[in-house]
Parts: sequence; C-alpha cells; structure tokens
Amino acid sequence: MNQNERSQSDKKERIAVYPGSFDPVTYGHLDIIKRSAKQFDRLIVAVLNNTSKNPLFSVEERKQLLAEVTKDIPNVEIDSFRDLLVRFMRSKDADVIIRGIRSVTDFEYELQLASTNHLLDGEIDTMFMMTNPKYSYLSSSIVKEIAQFKGDVHELVPQVVEERLKEKYAARG
Repeated sequence: MNQNERSQSDKKERIAVYPGSFDPVTYGHLDIIKRSAKQFDRLIVAVLNNTSKNPLFSVEERKQLLAEVTKDIPNVEIDSFRDLLVRFMRSKDADVIIRGIRSVTDFEYELQLASTNHLLDGEIDTMFMMTNPKYSYLSSSIVKEIAQFKGDVHELVPQVVEERLKEKYAARG
C-alpha cells in the first residue's frame, strides 16, 4: 500500500446529523438535506421523538416520509432518537450537527443549542445553513395549519407529504 492509498484508508468518514421533528418534512427541510448531503460522506436525518409534543405524524410515519422524499440521495439515511442528541451522535460516530436557519430569531435559539451541545461534548460541532430565501417563511406548523383547513400546500411539501396530510386531516374529520 503506498502513502496515498494508506491516507485514503485512514481517512475518517465524515458523518453529520440533521436532527428535527420533521412533522411534516417540508421543501425547506429537503433543501437543507440536499445541500448538507453534498458536504458529508453520510448524512443521518434524525427524527426527534419528543414526548412533550403532540405530533400529527408518528415517528415511524415521519421516518417513512423522509425515506420516500430522500430515496434519490444515496448518502442519506433516516433514523430516530429520544435521548440527548450528543449521545445519539456518539452512537453514530458523527461529529457535526446540521441546523437550518431561517431568521435571526432561529439563530439565537440555535446558538444556545449549539453551545449547550458543545459543552456536553466538545468534539461535536454545529454547522448552520441558511435556508434558501424562498423557504424562509416556511415551517411545519404553517404547513399543518394550511392543510388542516384544506388549503393548498403543494408548493410547500413534496406530493407524498401533501397526500398524507390530506389523509390525516380527512381521518380526523
């Protein structure tokens, strides 16, 4: 094995985690996923199982939707967690957290999280990605509110998500 081959085999795989509730996944999330996937060998999109929230979609449903809308991105994998993010990161041998930023308000909150995560594990960094300006207003909450009142969300979420939203709200009456 020559020097170049050895350095290639010794090179650590670059793994990042993009955590979130993704209830539901939007085009804003998908934009961050696609752009992040280009920066890392592996991107783990991790659905947070937050027991203090009452999500529209179950963790398994959110994972299925994410898997469907990212199926053409080979280095993306979908997972979930309910522990501290830094513990999940360690279990996946990941060292970068991806966070999307829409506004100054997002940044202030995300900076607190990044600082706390770094305090818990100094080997973990957070990479902030500015959202595409055309999605700067977009949130899962807005999508759910529009869908709940039978509004048109086709420009906000992929078709499979739009269909599942319609099914969920139809089932609720």
